[in-house]
Amino acid sequence: MRKPLVLLGVATLTALTLQSPARADHSWNGYHWARTSNPFTLRLGDNVSGAWDSVLRTSSADWSTSTVLDTTVVAGSSSPSSCAPTSGRVQVCNSTYGATGWLGIAQVWTNGSHITQGTVKLNDTYFNTAQYNTTAWRNLVSCQEVGHTFGLDHQDENTTNANLGTCMDYTNSPGTNQHPNAHDYAQLQTIYAHLDSTSTVGGVATLGTSLNERASWGRKVRASESGRADLYARDLGHDRQVFTFVYLP
Repeated sequence: MRKPLVLLGVATLTALTLQSPARADHSWNGYHWARTSNPFTLRLGDNVSGAWDSVLRTSSADWSTSTVLDTTVVAGSSSPSSCAPTSGRVQVCNSTYGATGWLGIAQVWTNGSHITQGTVKLNDTYFNTAQYNTTAWRNLVSCQEVGHTFGLDHQDENTTNANLGTCMDYTNSPGTNQHPNAHDYAQLQTIYAHLDSTSTVGGVATLGTSLNERASWGRKVRASESGRADLYARDLGHDRQVFTFVYLP
């Protein structure tokens, strides 16, 4: 049975400044997928290897607990190394991207306030090491990066305080931060409380190119005090942007 609607105030991110305390609201500047009804279904393209298949399905099942959105894992349409975006859905990839300085990144394309496509990249160069080659770390980073593609920001960016029990919380010990919590689901209800007259969900055309290199991400608009989280924005013109959320090791 779906839970009753709980409305919270939507935080605005107009300044895009440093933010490390736990946030009462963690909408990411109001960005959302346009859709004409709730719940809507967002396709997650599976471009991951066997080591990540169960992790991706855990992330999908976790976020589908939301009352306003469901996710379904479908066949991917990109090579993992390039992880090119596809209009109307999120492509999820893993590869040995190299010593890039990031564990995972979520890249989100927007047109006005609407999300139009997204990618999640999980860097096996780090996940193949003893420190990060655990189910807990894989679940945390996958869950968080997928969460960004819905319009969620972090609940907290302090890695040394007590865990909040959500994957949208940065931590040095991911054991209890592998899945969304009730506040994440309530925030999604807020973000998707209104309906749109059009939809950006469900397309199939490949649009744009891979943006694996830091130089292609545009300008850095935010960094966490912990040094684990960065946000970049690239202006594509005509009110279109691509944002890159970076999870640093």
